[in-house]
Amino acid sequence: MPFRIVRDDITRVKADAVVNAANSSLLGGGGVDGAIHKAAGKKLLEECRTLGGCATGDAKVTKGYRLSCKYIIHTVGPVWQGGGSGEARALRSCYDRSLELARERGCESIAFPLISSGVYGYPKAEALSIAVSAFEDFLRQNDMDIILVIFDRSAFEISSSLYSSIAEFIDDTYADNARKNDTRRPMQFRRLWKAKESAPADLDFEEVSADKAASDMPMAGAMPMPMMAPSMAPESLDAFLASRDESFSQYLLRLIDQSGMTDPEVYRKANIDRKLFSKIRSKADYKPKKQTVLAFAIALELSLEDTERLLAKAGYALSDSIKFDLIVKYFIINGRYDIFEINQALFAFDQTLMC
Repeated sequence: MPFRIVRDDITRVKADAVVNAANSSLLGGGGVDGAIHKAAGKKLLEECRTLGGCATGDAKVTKGYRLSCKYIIHTVGPVWQGGGSGEARALRSCYDRSLELARERGCESIAFPLISSGVYGYPKAEALSIAVSAFEDFLRQNDMDIILVIFDRSAFEISSSLYSSIAEFIDDTYADNARKNDTRRPMQFRRLWKAKESAPADLDFEEVSADKAASDMPMAGAMPMPMMAPSMAPESLDAFLASRDESFSQYLLRLIDQSGMTDPEVYRKANIDRKLFSKIRSKADYKPKKQTVLAFAIALELSLEDTERLLAKAGYALSDSIKFDLIVKYFIINGRYDIFEINQALFAFDQTLMC
């Protein structure tokens, strides 16, 4: 997966390159910087002494030493001074320079901390927005796995307005479902209780719960399953299976053709790995994960109805009782089709990311 967010210790993440949020001396410090120097060993400090420091917004490379990486890319983020001293430009440069150095060295994967969001005081939501924007721009033209490593939940924030809006949407949907259930089941129970009150005293009336009553009663509008007429039945199971509708892969490829986008445009917008897309294209019966299907729906900017149709091709559906589904549904309903923004929201609500 090209870009993902994980909660972990960056010194334990496996990647071709690990980015160190360093100070300008490159000789170690606190936070991520101190942890990386400690985990990599004394030889890292020896090499850093030969680099002559580093300017804010720039980056320099050393070997990985005892870390599970080939390279450590040291970048110096800006100290937050209120936003009027070029902090955003300098922070963006940290990500751009680090990605550039990783690409020059043929790295296929790179792990970042959220630069400047610790003791340097950069507001976390704004720091995250800059990081994700840099990743998104880079991945439009390049193939590389990018990992944003968050040490704990307190080190990650999305905008409070977005979080509140999603939370309200989830709560309202849960409340609507609860009201539907509460207005249906008590009525069924009241009918049973009324029947018991009016029954003769010597009649043995079995008490049942509202839940059991609901399960025993036919659904409103339910129709009996129709019997297939002998003349309509398939001659064999093989013939019946041969008449099935197009597969998920066939349907997806048709949607891509209709969208006018190229394959790379779609799988990059979906944050899908090129190798995974190749499997989907080459195997008509490929069975994707639900998150993958939704990622393509977002990339193609499908309506909620068309998203449900694409999900059905893979054997899935959206459910109002699953928080992951509701978050994705919120973005589709509001016409917000940025996979990176959606994944940030999913991470903030402790959900699996789309991939």
